[in-house]
Amino acid sequence: MRKSIKNNDFKTPFKFPQSNVSEKKEHASQETLSYKSVKYSVTYPAKRAKIDSSSRDNLSNVKDSNNEELPHKKLKVLKERNTNDVSSETSNKTFSYTRPTFSSSLSLKKFSRPFKIPTFIGQIDGQRKPQVGTQHKFPTVAKPIHNPKAENAIILYDPMDDVDNLQENIKWKDKSVAEILGTKNPDNMKVPVIVDPVLGQKLRPHQIEGVKFLYNCTTGRTVKGTYGCIMADEMGLGKTLQCITLLWTLLKQSPEFNKKTIEKCIIVCPSSLVTNWANELVKWLGTLRIRPLVIDNKGGKENVLKDLRQFASTQGRTIIYPVIMFCSIIQKLQRKVLIVSYETLRTNIAELKDSKIGLLLCDEGHRLKNSNSLTFQALNSLQVQRRVILSGTPIQNDLSEYFSLLNFANPGLLGTPNEFRRNYENPILRGRDADATEHERSISDQKLAELWSVVSKFIIRRSNDILSKYLPIKYEHVVFCRLSEFQLSLYELFMTSPEIQHLLRGIGSQPLKAITILKKLCNHPDLLNLPKDLKRSENCFPQGYSPKEKTRIVRPEFSGKMLVLDRMLAKIKNETDDKIVLISNYTQTLDLFEKLCRMKNYGCLRLDGSMSIKKRQELVNQFNNPKNPEFVFLLSSKAGGCGINLIGANRLVLFDPDWNPASDQQALARIWRDGQKKECFIYRFIATGTIEEKIFQRQSHKQSLSSCVVDEEEGVERHFSLESLRRLFQFDPDTICDTHSTFKCKRCIEGVQILPRLLNEKMTYGDTSSWDHFTGRSDLLKIKDSILKLEANQGVVSYVFQYTSH
Repeated sequence: MRKSIKNNDFKTPFKFPQSNVSEKKEHASQETLSYKSVKYSVTYPAKRAKIDSSSRDNLSNVKDSNNEELPHKKLKVLKERNTNDVSSETSNKTFSYTRPTFSSSLSLKKFSRPFKIPTFIGQIDGQRKPQVGTQHKFPTVAKPIHNPKAENAIILYDPMDDVDNLQENIKWKDKSVAEILGTKNPDNMKVPVIVDPVLGQKLRPHQIEGVKFLYNCTTGRTVKGTYGCIMADEMGLGKTLQCITLLWTLLKQSPEFNKKTIEKCIIVCPSSLVTNWANELVKWLGTLRIRPLVIDNKGGKENVLKDLRQFASTQGRTIIYPVIMFCSIIQKLQRKVLIVSYETLRTNIAELKDSKIGLLLCDEGHRLKNSNSLTFQALNSLQVQRRVILSGTPIQNDLSEYFSLLNFANPGLLGTPNEFRRNYENPILRGRDADATEHERSISDQKLAELWSVVSKFIIRRSNDILSKYLPIKYEHVVFCRLSEFQLSLYELFMTSPEIQHLLRGIGSQPLKAITILKKLCNHPDLLNLPKDLKRSENCFPQGYSPKEKTRIVRPEFSGKMLVLDRMLAKIKNETDDKIVLISNYTQTLDLFEKLCRMKNYGCLRLDGSMSIKKRQELVNQFNNPKNPEFVFLLSSKAGGCGINLIGANRLVLFDPDWNPASDQQALARIWRDGQKKECFIYRFIATGTIEEKIFQRQSHKQSLSSCVVDEEEGVERHFSLESLRRLFQFDPDTICDTHSTFKCKRCIEGVQILPRLLNEKMTYGDTSSWDHFTGRSDLLKIKDSILKLEANQGVVSYVFQYTSH
């Protein structure tokens, strides 16, 4: 019901609306405005009425007390209402008020300015928020998105640093601080760049250092004109979180006020890690802050092309609506981060060639070590300056692969490939040759120091010793296991076969086949197709052995490594509540593990290359659930060696070594990671005196990796010289550890550790010669692992290297 009107309701002078906007502003501004008081009287009828908005005819001119018409101002006549609805106190009362009038002859126009959608000012979570009402222009105040004075604020860029640096330059001597900071020109104002507190409060000290390194490199602050780098931290140090912090900062902030550094980012990784990256982004930033475009090939090729074209056409400016009302629109439009596998990106690179990308993150970037590969060439064709390579196991000592990675991150930094070989690679390699002269060695050292002085600015490498501050202690063992009698007889038979003898004379052309047979034999004879693979091998069969029987059961006693594993599994299951991960390079070996688990009634899960990405993650989540009864997790090193966290287990066995130490290191890092609550025990099994020791020695001595990698599609002879092949096929059945004999260990006499390590003498993770060495029954009883210690009396374990994290 309408309120009754009283005399004191009209204390404020009445004002007419502004003139019609169709009038020219210039003409209207020339009119002078004066005021005179004119007294009006308005008599309210005894009967009040409702406004009839439906009829335009129900209008009449209103006159003042002098019987003058109000200029062009028409009011609607009130329709009659029931008298009961009208207060008697308001009947026939007259009110007086004063209005201003214009001395100009121009008539006042009706208010007709068109309605405007409310504009967006201020910020909600870094985005503009709506505000209804008149907008007033205030002086621009340049403020960073986050408070640089907040407790534990992580400042990546401070404008005052530019002042300090630039004022040292002669041409800036006469410039004021205001000019340097751009405060005299609002478009060039500089503001601090601060890590989002949501992420900053989660970063550890070494991760803060890493984020600052990444930011300085990708913004050209390390070296002007270069925008790439390599993050080579060992596994478990949080490379993913550091990179998420970098990309989120670049997407949202810039030293220039109210601007962003980049508009789009691509994360390229192995297919098994695509979902993992998407989960990590949502885990750290939440669903309302970021919506990555994830391409996992589930929707077929047409959907892949559609998504890539949508991402390529995105200009970076996202329309942001109120979160609660238009959440679905945000999810659809906010696609500034693309997560895609190397294979998918390579085959569809044409869709992105014309799109400018702000940042490219290459996880497991050692895939780019070959500059002639299709993957390298495809990614190198993208229009992107800022390139970050992530690799927990960068290629060491092979300078050509080293050059490829650096040249991808910062093209032209080290010149052309020919210039690099002439200036660095050739002189360095000549000096490292055993027959090098003193002059050549001096030149080599000089060139190596010169190379490192250039590249060290763009590479950051921290060991996982840092994790000792945050994780439980880790014991890592290299366990040398003697061959079983059956294996020994087969191994000697093969080494004396005509095939091997021809190979060692340089006549044979299939070294890969011989190497594969020996590696499988070291795991278990059942991996071979006997007697086809080894002629006359039936003469070596133990009593009761039948090759056909291997399809049904596993005989652990036919393999030294398998026998040790069988006993260890039984002890772990019966005496602890620990879980264990078993890793092999061969799916056939995983088949043996699976049969063994079924024979012993051990609950197990298996992850290999035949499974979808979604299925793999489901298995990992299932195993990590402490309530889950599965005791063993079987893992293919090729399918699950990267990016998979298996912290549900605290024991791990790497059953066979890989030619590439990078693969082994990736596999060994699956359990000692953030979230682990128990002491960890890691075992690397090596067959004593065999080809496995030769492979391990190449890793331990950090020899050239490219000469170790065996590609099944290429002849192995291009990787191995005749002399290296002869060393590879040497076999000493009587040794307790051929690897230790190559160490020249000063703490051991005849293989037995006599002198203990000094208190201040630290172990080096990558150098097993610095680890503790154990052999013989009395020594093996000193091992800190109670499960492995029980093998001291069994006679199969010949030697153990032990590393302790802290």
